[in-house]
Amino acid sequence: MFNWANKITFFRIACVPIVVILLYFPNRISCLAAMSIFILAALSDMLDGFIARKYNLVTNMGKFLDPLADKLLVMAALIMLSYQHWLEAWISILIVEREIMVTGLRSLAMDKGIVIAADKYGKLKTIIQILALCPLILHYPWFGFNPIYLGKILIYIALFLTLFSGVNYVYKFYKSVLK
Repeated sequence: MFNWANKITFFRIACVPIVVILLYFPNRISCLAAMSIFILAALSDMLDGFIARKYNLVTNMGKFLDPLADKLLVMAALIMLSYQHWLEAWISILIVEREIMVTGLRSLAMDKGIVIAADKYGKLKTIIQILALCPLILHYPWFGFNPIYLGKILIYIALFLTLFSGVNYVYKFYKSVLK
């Protein structure tokens, strides 16, 4: 149950409060540290999936915790960015709402023995969210580069993909569960 893949997932969950604390006291160094930990945690998602599949370490706990860890990491960053007034709250609310809604629908489908797998839009959404959050977390200009502009462009793309993939997931849920 506590295999290497699951331990890496727990590591990702443990990174969440560290990122929150670093963003609670923002300065150039704490934001750089928060972004670095955020990136490390995001990359650990690929590592735990690779290990779980390669060594046949897929567990029910891992199937539950892995997507939860991803959502906790992204939602915590969104909330802290809104708290610092570095990101409009309505963007964070819409993204968090989608994540909670899809998690709830996924649970309802699982109760009926139906698995609605993440599709290419959901995976792309996650990648773009992470890419958008990195420069927004970094926040302060470095070597003449202001990361906020890149982050703002990417977060709007991420918001569109988030909403699109959410509607797509609701459609799949309707077709699979409520037909």
